[in-house]
Amino acid sequence: MSNEANTIISQHESNGNYVMVDGLKIFYLDAGMGPVVFCIHGVPTSSFLYRKVVQQLQLRGLRAIAIDLPGLGLSDRPESFDYTFSNFGRFCSLFLDELKIDGVNLLIHDIGTPVGLSMAAQGSNRIKSITVLNSMLDVEHFVKPLLMRPFEKPVLGEAELAMLTPLTFPLMMKGAGVVNSDVITYEETAAYIHLLKREDDGKAFLKIMRSFEQTKEFTDRCFRAWKNPAYPVQLVWGDKDPFLPYEEHGKPFEEARPGTPVTKVEAKHFLQEEQYEVIAAKVKELIVF
Repeated sequence: MSNEANTIISQHESNGNYVMVDGLKIFYLDAGMGPVVFCIHGVPTSSFLYRKVVQQLQLRGLRAIAIDLPGLGLSDRPESFDYTFSNFGRFCSLFLDELKIDGVNLLIHDIGTPVGLSMAAQGSNRIKSITVLNSMLDVEHFVKPLLMRPFEKPVLGEAELAMLTPLTFPLMMKGAGVVNSDVITYEETAAYIHLLKREDDGKAFLKIMRSFEQTKEFTDRCFRAWKNPAYPVQLVWGDKDPFLPYEEHGKPFEEARPGTPVTKVEAKHFLQEEQYEVIAAKVKELIVF
């Protein structure tokens, strides 16, 4: 790891905290005071993706908490962990219990959305609002983007993961992550890879990619949580996302809950890197103080 990437990760770590949850050491960012915004990331990322959003939420009088899910980022990566969406949802509830937090406004992205919706289905009284960033709702029929499909398969997944390096990841970031590559430095893209692989060389990430809960039962649970009138919802969508285009993956959210506010922004899949101010502003608009 280069000195610059190491410095970036060290600074990121110093901005956060650790807590023990169900026997696992879990890293999270926690900044600001006020209504809590609970940020759940997807793959192949961690709370690092939310670092700019967290700052903007804090500036707007909110408390932003961004977790590193087990198996990713700076959190523990147990081999025996159940890396399914529903278990992640259960774990996120335990995490909030440990922090003694009751009500949260969810800010969820990528597979963080089925995780967050599963958590909401398990305990909707805790949810005050939901803001979804580029994600999927119909998990049962979801087909992974072409670039991500090899991770499902033994041998192929390990081979593709080996090819994800600080030299190659900037190409993916430019192609699918951001519209303006100037918003992220080479060292920051390198930090993403080091946070993905760390001590297990990405084995937990592969388990996550092979544990998608693509059943009708789980998908129905996500739909029920999304349609629950107990809390307001909205979409903020990067409209140039080649992985999860709006017409294919955003529309089902809008159709499942007619009247859902939709904000489209000029961004690709990692819209938190370049539209963090808009995201924070829209989250605050939805929160009832």
